[in-house]
Amino acid sequence: MFYRFRSKEGTNTIHTHLEVTKVADDTFDFCSNMTDEQDMRARALIERAAAKWPLRILHVLSDAGAPLRFSRLMERVEGISQKVLTQTLRTLESDGLIIRTLYPEVPPRVEYELTPLGRDLLMQVATLWRWIVERLGDFDARNAVKLTATTV
Repeated sequence: MFYRFRSKEGTNTIHTHLEVTKVADDTFDFCSNMTDEQDMRARALIERAAAKWPLRILHVLSDAGAPLRFSRLMERVEGISQKVLTQTLRTLESDGLIIRTLYPEVPPRVEYELTPLGRDLLMQVATLWRWIVERLGDFDARNAVKLTATTV
C-alpha cells in the first residue's frame, strides 16, 4: 500500500510504503511454556551471541576447519583487540560454543575449536545472515528514503 503526502506548493512530496507482516499464531508458542528464569537466560544468550565479535569468531573457526591458536585468531578477526578476543573466547567457552584445549608444553599451546553446539548455532544464524544479505538493497533503499525525507 502506498501513501502520498502532499505538501504545500513548492515543497517536495514524500512517498512511503506501509509494510505489514503477519506473524503466524503459533510462531512463538514455545515461549508460553518457559519460566521467567528460562526466558531471562535465553535472552542473555541471544544478546551475547549477537554482540559485535562472537559470530565473527565462530565463523572464522568454522572456516578454518581445524583448531586455531590464539595468535591465528587474532590475525583472522580483523579489528579486535587482544583483551576483547580473550573475553569473547572465555564467554564462548563458558556457553559451550567452543572448546579451549591447553597443551602442557613450554611455552604452553592453546587451541580453540567449535563444539557441535557452536556449529549448530552458526548454521542457524547463517539463515538469518543470508536473509539480511539478500535484502541489503531493500534496507539501503529505505535508508535513502529516510535521508531524503530528513534533508527536505
